[in-house]
Amino acid sequence: MPLLQREADLYPLDLLDRPDSERAPWWALYTMARQEKKLMRLLLKEGLPFYAPVIPRRYRSPGGRLRTSYEPLFPNYVFLCGDNEIRYRAVCTGCVSRFVEVGQPEELVGDLRQIRDLIATDAPLAPERRLEPGQRVRIRTGAFAGYEGVIVRREKEVRLIVFVRFMAQGVSVAIDDCQADPL
Repeated sequence: MPLLQREADLYPLDLLDRPDSERAPWWALYTMARQEKKLMRLLLKEGLPFYAPVIPRRYRSPGGRLRTSYEPLFPNYVFLCGDNEIRYRAVCTGCVSRFVEVGQPEELVGDLRQIRDLIATDAPLAPERRLEPGQRVRIRTGAFAGYEGVIVRREKEVRLIVFVRFMAQGVSVAIDDCQADPL
């Protein structure tokens, strides 16, 4: 399957720079699994204002070619600006699992501006999660989906420990932060 070119992740382009965007209602839309880009396409088609930061990820294919894919910085989230009618139209796309109204839109808009500006520098960015050592998690994707364990950080990798509580022994496996959800 071919990799898609970068698509619009901000509509309209001046959304975050408008003075009224800080006073408007904002919604954090939690999408169905891997539906962020589909939702963004539908919102763009409907003309609904949104932002979902996307960053490039470069990797080598099994054949050795350098590939670039564009992945959401915040998996499963799209930020929508607008009233309840706009939110309703977004939810009706069938891509939204749930939504939360943003309590302090001026802070969100300020943070999103900074993220947009960081992405524009083309500096290599890495998403950071809040998985802390000792935190219990459930793996959501990959070969270990459904497993539960405790997070341990060692140097630059995240390790999940699955153990037998009765024996206080277990094994660990390296995982990506984005694969685990806190319990």
